[in-house]
Amino acid sequence: MSGHSHWATIKHKKGAIDAKRGKLWSKLSRAIIIAARHGGGDPGMNLKLRYAIDKARAVSMPKDNIERAIKRGTGETEGTFEELTYEGYGPGGTAVLVDVLTDNRNRTNGEIRKIFERCGGKMGSAGTVAYLFERKGIFSVDAKTTDEDTLMSVILEAGADDLQRQDDNFEIVCDPTIFNEVKAALEKATIPTNMAEITQLPKAPTDLDVEAGLKVMRLIEALDDHDDVQNVYSSMRMTADLAAAADKE
Repeated sequence: MSGHSHWATIKHKKGAIDAKRGKLWSKLSRAIIIAARHGGGDPGMNLKLRYAIDKARAVSMPKDNIERAIKRGTGETEGTFEELTYEGYGPGGTAVLVDVLTDNRNRTNGEIRKIFERCGGKMGSAGTVAYLFERKGIFSVDAKTTDEDTLMSVILEAGADDLQRQDDNFEIVCDPTIFNEVKAALEKATIPTNMAEITQLPKAPTDLDVEAGLKVMRLIEALDDHDDVQNVYSSMRMTADLAAAADKE
């Protein structure tokens, strides 16, 4: 992890999004639709669907909304979405990945490209930066809630890859295929999590000064604000100085 706190990045990124609950519910509905379309409507058999439903419940999305999204995904109601990932560079040469769900590829392509350009970045072609990331499950646990030896024992038995102390939190990294197993192990041990995500981690985080870092964060926020965007990942390393500057904005 090279001292890179993904939790810090996630925390700052999600602060602005979670305040817009209606928009967040819309994004999560799309994720449920896609998961149900590809793997069926039973979360017991479809791990991707179970993960999407858990995220929806975590932000108090109504049960009716979840059920409607599942039915739409399984074809019981009309409407289709396409999964796409856009790649590009932000200010300071930061690599950026953007996951979208869209019912109009051409419209979304043009709008995402404009956001990149408006915020000092440039959208590239497929394969431009994807190789700079690796898909991982990641959890953050408040260090006050457990000791390192206990936590290490729980997560290693579940098959996690790594545990590191990051300031006041422990960060756990695992292969995305066993995300639900690690999550279940933590729940069984009554160890609460601040954050549990399947995400894209940069293989070599990009170091930026505060000015460039704030520009990247504005790009991330602008992309996140687009209705079709599900997730935005960047290679930027979140430093304490950058986090403090972002809190003042």
